[in-house]
Amino acid sequence: MASLLNFLDDILWESILIYFLLGFGIYLTLRTRFIQFRRWREMFLCLRRNKSADARGVSSFQSLAVTLSGRIGVGSLTGVAMAITTGGPGAIFWMWIITLLGMPIALIENTLAQVFKTTDNKMQFRGGPSEYMSRGLGMRWMGVLFSVLMILIVGFVFNVLQAKAVTQAVAVAFNLTPWHISIALGILFALTLAGGLRTLVKVSVWLAPIMCLSYMLLAFWVMAVNVDRLPEVFLLIFKSAFGFQEFAAGALGYGVTIAMTQGIQQGLFSNEAGSGSTPHIAAMAASRHPANQGFTQMLGVLVDTFVVCSATAMIILSSGMLTAPTDKISGITLLTQAVSGSIGSFGPQLLAIFMLIFGFTTMMTNCMYAENNLLFLQRGKTGSLYLLRLAMLVMLLVGSFIGTPLLMQTASISLAVITMINLTALLLLSGLALKVVRDFERQRVMGREPVFNSGSFPELKGQLQDGIWK
Repeated sequence: MASLLNFLDDILWESILIYFLLGFGIYLTLRTRFIQFRRWREMFLCLRRNKSADARGVSSFQSLAVTLSGRIGVGSLTGVAMAITTGGPGAIFWMWIITLLGMPIALIENTLAQVFKTTDNKMQFRGGPSEYMSRGLGMRWMGVLFSVLMILIVGFVFNVLQAKAVTQAVAVAFNLTPWHISIALGILFALTLAGGLRTLVKVSVWLAPIMCLSYMLLAFWVMAVNVDRLPEVFLLIFKSAFGFQEFAAGALGYGVTIAMTQGIQQGLFSNEAGSGSTPHIAAMAASRHPANQGFTQMLGVLVDTFVVCSATAMIILSSGMLTAPTDKISGITLLTQAVSGSIGSFGPQLLAIFMLIFGFTTMMTNCMYAENNLLFLQRGKTGSLYLLRLAMLVMLLVGSFIGTPLLMQTASISLAVITMINLTALLLLSGLALKVVRDFERQRVMGREPVFNSGSFPELKGQLQDGIWK
């Protein structure tokens, strides 16, 4: 079984998805005329531009905070460390590259989510990839397949993976029993879910900025302690990205391939551009123009990778704990040693607290993703949401007994599958999405506040829910 999973993982990532992501990212970068650089100010302006008082949705800032809560999870800490130990420091360079190329992908997928958003039976905005697959492409079967996979993968597998990582980190750091921590985490999970959608949004809005700033302070402290090593760190990253630094991985070509694969994989795991997760939250926003959410979520990609994930990389590399990849030390152990070497014996406890907060907020956001897909399957009816929440809670507790390697392999393969489905839909709908983005830019050039008029897009006739863009 293990050999089969390894084979599938290698085929999907090294032979298919890595080229799909790079190729599509380059294609959109050229088609949008390097919009991630040319219109970078829009990412910040769109947070202020949301003047809609539509009670059916959340604000642009709230949608960004929720998606950041989902993006910045355990993977932003241990995942980056694992990428470095497996692919070398060069993996960080390729993580940056896929982030820059992923920004226009995020623009397109979140814009489409806004275009084809719907409302549930409580008149709250909902939507996501399944809606633009069903309404935009006329392929409901594709949306159903995506929704089922998202519920199983994000609602169960990813949440169990987050819970296991949090449980292990807290248990080791504070010398507690893992089973007790798992129960406490389950109770906290249940209490937060009982508050409903609005509670999840409110928690994310104040917790996401605090956890980002706090983690950045930790990173700056570690870098300040090791400031003399920083030039060497950046040189090491660029040299190893192209195989100019010898590592235990072996020959030149093999080392570059591993660094590229690990960097791109970690970049996608973390910023989620193209995976189809963040559009579920983007669709919930009350925006006057769909591209507004596209630019907002581009900022989320940038913050997650270039700020949080890069902070983790700088903590590890500037500490001097790693000079070559090795299989003798795990990602979390490496990160713990790097933090402890700069702030002292309180390092494991502090890192465990960050793991707890990052992991918990990601679990909450994953729950929202799963709920949106269940609503698609049930055509907006909310009656079964409580059953889904109960199932996720049970899985969270039972998941403590599942082996971490099996979870990691399952998560990696699953992420590759849903990303390929979503990228296929994005490729087919890219013409429409680019037209909507150009409409936004045209209005901005004219000095107007961009407002979406669906009547200007005859190809959308009969595809949108009635009254959604009044």
